[in-house]
Amino acid sequence: MTELDLAVRVAAGTFCGVLIGAERARDHKATGMRTLSLVGLGAALLVGAVQLASGDDASAQSRVIQGLITGVGFLGAGVILHRAGDQAVHGLTTAAAVWVTTILGIVAGVGQIGAALTGALLVVVVLLLGERVDRAVARRFGSGDDGPQR
Repeated sequence: MTELDLAVRVAAGTFCGVLIGAERARDHKATGMRTLSLVGLGAALLVGAVQLASGDDASAQSRVIQGLITGVGFLGAGVILHRAGDQAVHGLTTAAAVWVTTILGIVAGVGQIGAALTGALLVVVVLLLGERVDRAVARRFGSGDDGPQR
């Protein structure tokens, strides 16, 4: 891998975050384009840089990926809220967006740019259509405990 390859991978990871973050920003979520762009950029940069530096050392790459997945769990947990007196949990979709943006950055960082971009587009589709489907199901079958939880 060359430094140009690394730059393309980092750009792809960042772009995945831009796509997902733009949808979150459209819905007026605190975790928007800037945050998710940085998540995608950081994941792609770290994985790509380790791959560039370590060559074929799959063990080093695996440890970095495992650390990223674990670390981002703490970031995602920070956006999940449960308010006193409110049965609903808020922020699960945004936490999932942080998690999947990290995954997409990792995928771009290892050089699977097409897969990362395809994944990002699918995430945006799910985010755009998912709330409508959740609301339609809640109207049809009653909201219960499985209604929209954003």
